[in-house]
Amino acid sequence: MKMKEMQKEIYQNKLNKGFNVTDVNMEFCLLYGEVAEAYDAWRKKKTNIGEELSDIAIYLMGLSEILGIDLESEIEKKAAINKDRVYKVVDGVLTRTSNN
Repeated sequence: MKMKEMQKEIYQNKLNKGFNVTDVNMEFCLLYGEVAEAYDAWRKKKTNIGEELSDIAIYLMGLSEILGIDLESEIEKKAAINKDRVYKVVDGVLTRTSNN
């Protein structure tokens, strides 16, 4: 299944179940909460890290659909940009040296 189809399916599930599809601030907060849960699962070496990462992806795709963003296309564009960027270590920190 293509990511765009998945976005639409996730959004439809939100509608079907009565979840929020209008309060973007709330969706960002819920996404943040899912990231915290995934971090906690990783930090505590829990076995459900994959499920927690899936929750992040689901919230992100739902938010993308709410905002009318084709997340797959945006990821492809950003990956192409990142591929051409050049980095070097400056004062112990990996720093981008090109503007691409």
